[in-house]
Amino acid sequence: MVDRVERLTNLLALLLETAEPLSLIQISSELVGQYPDQEQARRAAFERDKAALREIGVPIDTEMVTGGAYAGQTRYRIDRRAYELSDLELDTDEMHALQVAVAAVRTDSTNAQDAIWKLGGMLGDGQLHVSASLPERPELPAIRAAVAARASIEFSYRGELRKLDPWGLLLRGGFWYVIGHDHLRGERRTFRIDRFDGGAAGIIVGEGHTFERPESFDPRSAFPADPKQIGHAPDDGVEALVEVDAVRSSAVERELGSERVVERRPGGAICILVPASNLDAFRSWLFGLLDHAVVLEPPEVRTQIIEWLSDVARERTT
Repeated sequence: MVDRVERLTNLLALLLETAEPLSLIQISSELVGQYPDQEQARRAAFERDKAALREIGVPIDTEMVTGGAYAGQTRYRIDRRAYELSDLELDTDEMHALQVAVAAVRTDSTNAQDAIWKLGGMLGDGQLHVSASLPERPELPAIRAAVAARASIEFSYRGELRKLDPWGLLLRGGFWYVIGHDHLRGERRTFRIDRFDGGAAGIIVGEGHTFERPESFDPRSAFPADPKQIGHAPDDGVEALVEVDAVRSSAVERELGSERVVERRPGGAICILVPASNLDAFRSWLFGLLDHAVVLEPPEVRTQIIEWLSDVARERTT
């Protein structure tokens, strides 16, 4: 049986395309193998799907058949006029402004091209210069559906199984992040989506309507100020002691704060505590300092950095 996100997508397409309303029996016949064979289980699964679609604003119409072959059955369809965007009735200046906005931001999917065409935009040699590119990820459809349906997701992250109530998605620095309540840590956490172990296939979407997003939640302000803490919190206790030489010590101290300086050495070098819960982000930060910084402790972080550098050196010499 297909996963629920795929089934929801197929159900939406079927109810949009059908010329006549369909009964549940007809729907399950069209979506072969996607609903349970047992009537009660099939009905329960369909009702959950129908509620999830309505929750994200899909207008599913129902009608009770009173006569004929389908007497007593409820049939379903989606009225395109109620579902699809009506004419925006933009004036010339408004249309040009919207075309500029759409043409200036492109996603990696074909949806952006369709949007430009529908807005009267141009593609090919005549299109406007693209100033931003929005990356697509195979994990996004499942996570977007979970956010809309208020369904928890399970996934592996840095070798740990995590369960998250996804409150929202955010694009920062060319990468997608999901923010929500982490059941393992019992608090809000942020996860970079391309770091999920197993990619899209490793995401399990649970039942809808299992959590409520806080009314005060704003993904823009919820993003961690320090990317080295993405997926973790400061009280996780993973910090590295780094020696930074005099060339970069002032800049590093301004970045992390004087309260993190443990020792000031002759000549201007400092020893400073750096968040290292997210090892990938910490390693990226450390290597940005080139030969002006060295990890002193803890031993496990120092060992991982040395092993990573050794692997890179071996690859370049083979």
